[in-house]
Amino acid sequence: MNLNNTMILTILKKDLKLFFSDKKGMFLTFLMPILLITLFAFAFGGIGKKYQSKPIALLVADNDHSADSKNVISTLDSLKGILIIQKEKQAAIKLVQKGKYVAVLIFEKGFEDAILSGKPLPLELQYDAAREIEMGMLQGVLIQNVMTSVGEKSVKAKINNYFDTNFKDISPNVKNKIFRDLDSGKSGMNTIKSQRAALKMTSIIKQGTKKGNLGLIQAVAGTAIMMLLFSISGIGGGLLHEKEAGTFKRLLYAPLKPTTILFGKMSAALCIAILQLMVMFVFSWIVFGLPIFNDISSLILMILATAFAVSSFGIFLVSIAKSRQQLQGYSTLIIMLMSAIGGSMIPLFVMPAIMQKIAVISVNYWGIQGFYDIFWRGLPLVDILPRIGVLLAIGMVMTLISVRLFKKNILKFA
Repeated sequence: MNLNNTMILTILKKDLKLFFSDKKGMFLTFLMPILLITLFAFAFGGIGKKYQSKPIALLVADNDHSADSKNVISTLDSLKGILIIQKEKQAAIKLVQKGKYVAVLIFEKGFEDAILSGKPLPLELQYDAAREIEMGMLQGVLIQNVMTSVGEKSVKAKINNYFDTNFKDISPNVKNKIFRDLDSGKSGMNTIKSQRAALKMTSIIKQGTKKGNLGLIQAVAGTAIMMLLFSISGIGGGLLHEKEAGTFKRLLYAPLKPTTILFGKMSAALCIAILQLMVMFVFSWIVFGLPIFNDISSLILMILATAFAVSSFGIFLVSIAKSRQQLQGYSTLIIMLMSAIGGSMIPLFVMPAIMQKIAVISVNYWGIQGFYDIFWRGLPLVDILPRIGVLLAIGMVMTLISVRLFKKNILKFA
């Protein structure tokens, strides 16, 4: 074996030894991709059949209270793919407006009479267009199971009335034969199609308000929060750099409380976070036409709350890390997981129910949903305040935890 080959083997052995001795590096190399693959597999329904067929919750407002409207609701309630929740009309509409449910099916008065007379059905589906994938599935189920049965009953009622008026002495066996043919799909299809077309579909969006594009809102809100988390963790890393450079000890000798140093760093992170979010939204307005002036007060409060939650989370990461290398590992793992779970990488409405429940633990979720409320749903500030409150609560909790960990870890290794 010549000298070159010997050196190659020596370098190979040395680098492999260094790699396998770095537990954090091995973790990021192997476990991180495995975790992300698992998350994406859950999100796209690739694990277990039970995640692929979660019921769609459908609100129903029955203002007709007839036997026919109750029969249709009972038919829907018996389907595995739909979970029926009956509500009063205005309450149901408000829940859809707030993004709590995908749609409300409204039976207005005169539904039973319209079936018998063949008139357009007073039936309306008001929906949240932000959840278009669920809407596509829901629309197909409604057409297949509701409108077909309504159309068939309309045909039978018309024929029955026709026989009773013009052929009173017709044999019951003949009438039953005709109805059996209807049930087998041999006649009456034109009436069924006309009844299908009678389903009115309305998107629940604040009237008179310019709304943003769904894809644009997802791209701006999701990306902005994810990149902000990375930026803030990098800014917080400056504290660890000072510790490693020795300047942190000199700060401790100054007549300052240790927490003053932490809050100073957090204040700087907060200002930069606010500026970064503002620049992102102004850029999206100029280049892509994002309607940032529809509700400027709500937008400003959401930016402030999001920036506070993110900056406090960045300081929390700094407080648990003992070096910049550890901070890089922790931040990459936690931020990527939070972004995948919270909707920055994958829109939340395409995820299965279990992932949507887990999403609430992430900062990304509350920020993205808040910006959806502003730019898409056009909700008033009073309806957005709960999301702002959660972000502020996350920031307060992270700050309190960071103070304790800062004293325990950062000062210990200063």
